[in-house]
Amino acid sequence: RVVLLMKYRPAPLCPDEKLPTCGVIVPAYNEGCQVLDTLRSIAKSDYPRERLKIVVIDDGSKDDTWFWIKQAVREMPNRITPIRLSRNQGKRRALHAGFGQCTSDIFVTIDSDSQVEPQTIRCLVAPFIQNPNVGAVAGNVRILNRNEGLIPRMLDVSFAFSFDFLRASQSVVNTVMCSPGALSAYRSDLVKEVLPQWVNQKFLGRPANIGEDRAMTNMILKLGYYVHFQSTAMVYTKAPTGYQALCKMFLRWARSNIRETLVMTRFVFTHFRKGPMLGARINLMLSLMTLTLGQFMKLVLLGLIVSMPEMFGMRMLFGGVLTGILPALFFISRYRNSDALWAFAYSIFCITGLSWIALYAAITPQKTGWLTRDLSPGKSQPLMFAPRPLENP
Repeated sequence: RVVLLMKYRPAPLCPDEKLPTCGVIVPAYNEGCQVLDTLRSIAKSDYPRERLKIVVIDDGSKDDTWFWIKQAVREMPNRITPIRLSRNQGKRRALHAGFGQCTSDIFVTIDSDSQVEPQTIRCLVAPFIQNPNVGAVAGNVRILNRNEGLIPRMLDVSFAFSFDFLRASQSVVNTVMCSPGALSAYRSDLVKEVLPQWVNQKFLGRPANIGEDRAMTNMILKLGYYVHFQSTAMVYTKAPTGYQALCKMFLRWARSNIRETLVMTRFVFTHFRKGPMLGARINLMLSLMTLTLGQFMKLVLLGLIVSMPEMFGMRMLFGGVLTGILPALFFISRYRNSDALWAFAYSIFCITGLSWIALYAAITPQKTGWLTRDLSPGKSQPLMFAPRPLENP
């Protein structure tokens, strides 16, 4: 991966006359006033106004999300198309409704708890112009609320490694395995081709309500197109600040990862595209090893810790420190600041507090609940009647 990373280069920016039309789809559920900041950041994009359409979908929110969407429409007239679903139908259905409102060359999806830089969308579409074989592009995700606690600070370092290192190396072999929901772009004709299959996807007889981003990525790859990563297309997304919310997020990701890794095995060993395919196969094999051998080794380690806690407990912590070396070195080489030390804390935190998630997901892969964004039973957030002042993303 280090060798691949050294070969990685983001696609260069293009002049206005070469930019495609873009439909930006923002699904929102119980997002509150954050959706206004998200839409403001998109509207400030350095992109020709006549080539950028913004569609926001309120997926049956129980709070005041619709109020803030209407506020955005008032602030930015003729820029935003609002859609309100009568009931919560899930992110896929919300995105499906947004796709139906756009006739653009490129579909861009942005989560409603995320904010983009002015040049983000211009950067995001550049790989499509540079290479006609690119069917999807993954943006570069960092943490918006990194100052709100220990967990966001640790996640910021983890995300930097996950995107600037892992996805960059996958991009060189044309196979980024997940274009993230926080920021992704797709050729619209490809989305329309797979849309019925995607929106009605099932797993173990149940509707696949989670992992819509990984599922779309797989379908684009299966069509024979490349999926690239654009490091200059930055998006800042809100991260959980509490342990319970973090576990729910990771559990959702782990379950969808199991499903889509199995889906990928059905086509990646066939002649699924023109050009090199070895990189895609190696990445899949590494994922399969993590899901099988990796989880078996966790059980072995757990048994050793129970039987010999003093010896193997300390070795586990030492192993956590070793695991954090590469992310820490990468972060400090890229960003030149002491936040790299959070990589060590996160590694130990993963081993002691998060390693159970993948094991639990492996025995409950059929569960497809979103697990987050619900309000307390019987309660609704009060409506807010004063718009927030304009803020920079």
